[in-house]
Amino acid sequence: MDRRRVTVVAAAVGVVAGATGLGLLAMPAGAGPAPVLPDVSAEALVESVLNAEPAAFGGTVEVANDLGVPALAGVPQLSDGDSTLRIWTDGAGKVRVQLPGGASERTFVDDGTTAWAWDSAEQTVTKLPHGSFEHAKPDLSGEAKAAPTDPVALSRQVVAAIQQYSDVTVDGTARVANRPVYELVLTPKPTEKTVLREVRVAVDSELRVPLRVAVLTNGTDAPAVQVGFSELTVGPQDSSLFAFTPPAGAKVTEPEVGAPSEEDKAAAERAFTEANPQVIGEGWDVVLAARVPRGALTGLAQEQRQRGERDGRWQDRGQGGDVDVQGLLKQLGKQVSGAWGSGTLITTRVGGVLIADDGRVAAGAVPEQVLVDAIGQVK
Repeated sequence: MDRRRVTVVAAAVGVVAGATGLGLLAMPAGAGPAPVLPDVSAEALVESVLNAEPAAFGGTVEVANDLGVPALAGVPQLSDGDSTLRIWTDGAGKVRVQLPGGASERTFVDDGTTAWAWDSAEQTVTKLPHGSFEHAKPDLSGEAKAAPTDPVALSRQVVAAIQQYSDVTVDGTARVANRPVYELVLTPKPTEKTVLREVRVAVDSELRVPLRVAVLTNGTDAPAVQVGFSELTVGPQDSSLFAFTPPAGAKVTEPEVGAPSEEDKAAAERAFTEANPQVIGEGWDVVLAARVPRGALTGLAQEQRQRGERDGRWQDRGQGGDVDVQGLLKQLGKQVSGAWGSGTLITTRVGGVLIADDGRVAAGAVPEQVLVDAIGQVK
């Protein structure tokens, strides 16, 4: 399996099929009359989105997903709900992202030489090489190790992944974060099998970078997901934002960044082989499939429970005990079976995840039958 294709498709599936749990950023629609802008072709707008130069900016991103994930007693809501993050960049590699979460906050700073990840709940700081956040790859273990990607990069991933499988048009103009934008619309071609109706990308008329992404599903005009800025200031940012000093008393760790040993390489290769990630299909039909390592779901659930307890979002906090992963899966989805085996199907407004009892997983913005066909191909 081509690792690079797995990485790119994992990002695209995560953006388009929020059911995978990556969580997506959202923002309300802009206010005010539509601006009058020069005409631009869809092809030229796509090209400018993919090739626009980085810019310095600072902004607020409002998170308000409505994926249709059911609420579970005692489980923090990870997909639906409202939250906010702040992001700043100098356009040349320095970046700061702040993610408040209840009584705690996670902060990511790359000062151009060193990257820092600060978790106020754990009172820990991780020191990493410059560029670690920007170049971080999706991790099949499900453990979040990097700063979340900003809306500009997320939009580019979506456009790059599906443009050739879409009918692309420009649907007028609008305002996002008080800036004039073109509305780029990507609609799946009739041959595509997907639960999505269209993806709308608001492109800044001056910078030609995406400021908002909306994912719409069939049967409703209400977006399931929107991605973008509610406030945005373009131009040089305060240099102090990109400086970081570990707080007093914080535990600072610095993972080894040298060339991996032969033992580490072998272990990584074994993990990749065990997961056996596969990209099945193309375009809007794409499904990312893999085998979840034994115990990975339990470990992820325990980690989310611990974070939920710290943030005050776990309703039975303090009772201890293991998380019943299979029980939670049954509450989230329905039991299905067939020639491929048996498992749990979890569906949202933007796609689904099929988790087989033997550890096979298939996820995509596709109907149930496409996931069933895909999981039958997982080796």
